[in-house]
Amino acid sequence: MTENPVPDASTATPFERLGGEAAVHALVERFYDLMDLEPAYAELRAVHGSTLEDARQKLFWFLCGWLGGPDHYVERFGHPRLRMRHLPFAIGIRERDQWLACMDQAMRETGVDEDLRLRLNQSLFKTADWMRNKNG
Repeated sequence: MTENPVPDASTATPFERLGGEAAVHALVERFYDLMDLEPAYAELRAVHGSTLEDARQKLFWFLCGWLGGPDHYVERFGHPRLRMRHLPFAIGIRERDQWLACMDQAMRETGVDEDLRLRLNQSLFKTADWMRNKNG
């Protein structure tokens, strides 16, 4: 009987390196908890309306697939079309930077490996910057 080797950092997907669905769920929960609690993320929080439950679920589903895991979001909603879906929300440099800072803090606080955290921050910046739809 042959055992399946545990993928190393060079072959594992970011989803696997994070620790699968449980770790992605913990990351998303911490991200939205921080957004709700920290004054530094006030403008970002204001964009999300009165409740964060729908956003929590959708980000979890999206990140699972984006990180190389199950495509929960695509199975439910089709292609993410991120920019189109975010057009109703005013997203400028401040909101982008708060989103990125909040996610970075959540990654640090949930123990994401430093190398992976830095790589994810680079990819997330590109996506977050592309989502901007207002000046400033």
